[in-house]
Amino acid sequence: MPRTPLEIGTYGKIRYSAVSGGWRARAKFRDYDGRVRDVERTGKTQGKAAQRLRAAIKEWTGSTMGELTGETRLSELAKLWLEGIEDDVARGEKSPSTLDAYRSILARHVMPGLGELRIREATVARIDRFLGTLQRNVGASSAKTARTVLSGMLGLATRYDVIEMNPTREARRISSGVTRKPRALDERERVEWLRQLEQNDKAVRWDLPDLSRFMMATGVRIGEALGVFWQDVDFDVRTVDIAHTVVRVKGQGLLRKAKPKTEKSERLLPLPSWAVQLLRERYRTAWEGGRSLDSPVFPSTDGGLRDPSNVLRVLREIRGCDEFLWVTSHTFRKTTATALDDADVPTRLIADHLGHARPSMTQDTYLGRSTVNPATAAALEGLFDNPSTGKGGDKVGN
Repeated sequence: MPRTPLEIGTYGKIRYSAVSGGWRARAKFRDYDGRVRDVERTGKTQGKAAQRLRAAIKEWTGSTMGELTGETRLSELAKLWLEGIEDDVARGEKSPSTLDAYRSILARHVMPGLGELRIREATVARIDRFLGTLQRNVGASSAKTARTVLSGMLGLATRYDVIEMNPTREARRISSGVTRKPRALDERERVEWLRQLEQNDKAVRWDLPDLSRFMMATGVRIGEALGVFWQDVDFDVRTVDIAHTVVRVKGQGLLRKAKPKTEKSERLLPLPSWAVQLLRERYRTAWEGGRSLDSPVFPSTDGGLRDPSNVLRVLREIRGCDEFLWVTSHTFRKTTATALDDADVPTRLIADHLGHARPSMTQDTYLGRSTVNPATAAALEGLFDNPSTGKGGDKVGN
């Protein structure tokens, strides 16, 4: 009966023989071109010789990708996958905060739950059970991120022919439950919100009144607002260039990162006159304080970048009464979107203004309209009074 051939990228039994000064370890290795080659290394002991042999086989192709097999543990697959994400971050294709989020979910949940499984053992049933448990015990948000990470990892294994299909794609979709309706600040709430901020000493120290006004004037994200420098503001044509965002990167601190969230996030926004006046007053103060154009419009106390997470923390602290407990930084974006929608600005233009790639995102998530328009009732008033006719004159149903 013929011997079963070695799988690609694997080696056979290690054989040992004594040599001058130690031991030789030798094994047959089936290379990635299909050929079987003898590989050997020596060491003072059998263990040292075997260790050097395995290291030589590991480095044989010059690529870690070739090492993936069905026996590779998910913990090792995760390391290889993260290397690819790190490369994406270095090229500016992904945000450093995305890499931090993936590392965190791997360390806290995915590796403790699935890290010791072999790739061949990562079945749809096991992944589905893991995601369901994570959703129940921790929450939908963590389960969604874990699903994204597992899909990326096992997608890598699929591309290198370790498995035929990505089991994560067949696992459960994570639902967050009832989707909350978009809510924006109405005219009365906007006035009351700013009044409350201006009467709060901590809010004033943290510059929240002006920051709230700027974010409602532009609809930018919190990181984008804090990433605006004076050189991005053009007072002559009344525009602001949104081309950066502020992120905190582990081991590096706060960074002003070029390219905000998506390609569509890079945009030149027109400013309403009241926002131009606000920025003129702030620029006058900055100029009198000796600050250059290469400095933030909304700086920290020492004139540098402000941490978006700290600003959000203070925002939560000073929301105060029950009336504004629902307010977040995204409420200001929704307020901008709704104001533009009320002014009959097309959804496509609103999406461009907010930096969305898809108008459907703007429509579903950011437009907080809930007004009753009597025009719809008027149009349906005579629905059963007279036979309807189409635009071409034909009666409906003919």
